[in-house]
Amino acid sequence: MVAFILALVVVGIILMIAEHLAHNTDLHAEVTRKFVHMLVGTFVAFWPFFMSWRQIEIMSLLFFIVIALSVKFTFFRSIHTVPRQAVGELLFAMVIGFLALISSSEWIFMAAMLHLSLGDGAAAIIGLLYGDKNQYKVLGKTKSIAGTSAFFVTSLMIMIGYVVFSGGPGGVITLALVPIMATVTENLAINGTDNLIMPLLVAFILGGAT
Repeated sequence: MVAFILALVVVGIILMIAEHLAHNTDLHAEVTRKFVHMLVGTFVAFWPFFMSWRQIEIMSLLFFIVIALSVKFTFFRSIHTVPRQAVGELLFAMVIGFLALISSSEWIFMAAMLHLSLGDGAAAIIGLLYGDKNQYKVLGKTKSIAGTSAFFVTSLMIMIGYVVFSGGPGGVITLALVPIMATVTENLAINGTDNLIMPLLVAFILGGAT
């Protein structure tokens, strides 16, 4: 129970900091949104090491309810300023619970969540900063070589860390297939659906490789 409450407090602090930045600075709205996305997602990645799978599933449900209410009543400007559908934010909450249900180890859960938090966040921020002159279209949505490259490199680094620290298999599947498939999925799954499909794909691949 202590770990559960601690997790709620940490997420609340992150949201308060993001709200302060959104209201009191000139930061781009996408930056504050990804600030929350990256910090909360990275924190969530470590939950299985001090929380039970059932607690994580409950937290996922609470996240979903809070985000749904925030979408309707705009509680959190830091994650809703960008004019876009809220599907991605809701799927972000849902995938936490799904990963808790299907992950066969804490390390697989962590790798999948880090792809969602650090990989997706790096792609968005690097694309925003350096992607103006190298953009391309995928199913009508604008992507950039800079952002896609940032995602792939981040994915590769996550998988190297996964192999080193988990003792998992370090063959072609882990070090090559996962980054390639995750990058392709991040490009093709548009309108926020990558928040669900991509981390689940990572978890399934790693689960099959162990």
